[in-house]
Amino acid sequence: MAIGMLKKVLAGLALAIAVLLIVIATRPAQFTVTRSARIGAAPDVVFPLIDDFHAWTNWSPWEKLDPDLKREYSGAPRGTGAQYAWSGNDQVGKGSMTITDSRPSERVEIRLEFKEPFAATNVTTFSLKPAASGTEVEWAMAGDNNFMGKAMSLFMDMDQMVGKDFEQGLGNLRGVAEARAAQPSAQASP
Repeated sequence: MAIGMLKKVLAGLALAIAVLLIVIATRPAQFTVTRSARIGAAPDVVFPLIDDFHAWTNWSPWEKLDPDLKREYSGAPRGTGAQYAWSGNDQVGKGSMTITDSRPSERVEIRLEFKEPFAATNVTTFSLKPAASGTEVEWAMAGDNNFMGKAMSLFMDMDQMVGKDFEQGLGNLRGVAEARAAQPSAQASP
């Protein structure tokens, strides 16, 4: 009788695992996180703050999470080909960014590669549009969910997890850009 019960328990466990695997496999294969903000500064003031990784220390929501963050800049000084690599504590991990497309005062596209605590490659895009009171900035990140990403999406919502950082970053960007716009001689300098 104990063997019969063990077989039922193992069969039930196998069925539960099979159902979990099916649920994970049916999760979305891609994700997108998007946030936007209106900034009271012209696109030619906002754009250099995004297009130059050196300027990110002034507004990125992740820059202050590790006071010992190690940064390395390479490639072009700004725009297409500019590269930024970081290595830090558990909150910021390790990775790199490369600007793959740069259209002055309109768009910056970045290849974002995370190496630690998990490996992932995503595309991040900043789109700038003139608005009546300055610039409408949209910050978006898109990527593929591999099997592990699909499994994690059962417990963590990428939009909620990263979206709050995007909102904070856009708020920081607004503060820096609006302060620069108020300085007559700093219109397009990073």
